[in-house]
Amino acid sequence: MSRSRRNFSAEQKAQIVRRYLSGKEAVSKLAEELQVQPTLIHGWINQVLAQAARAFERSSGHGRVESAKDARIEHLEAKLAQKNEVIAELMEANVREKKRNGAL
Repeated sequence: MSRSRRNFSAEQKAQIVRRYLSGKEAVSKLAEELQVQPTLIHGWINQVLAQAARAFERSSGHGRVESAKDARIEHLEAKLAQKNEVIAELMEANVREKKRNGAL
């Protein structure tokens, strides 16, 4: 008698590994509850532990922050340039009106 293959989502796997790592439940108990082989759960645990160093890497997150800052600076510089153009146009119009009224 064959059983159909079950697939666990990434969130389900993470939850199972968290339950084990919190020290509350043994792998054998989790395997019995889920009706899977303990080696499957050990594989998930090893996968998480192998990638644990990535959680502490600063370069990937730092690069995103820097690029966000650069994008914001670029946006603000463009906005400032547009405001400067408007001010220059208003000053030019003001000088023309003063000349027309004889103030200059």
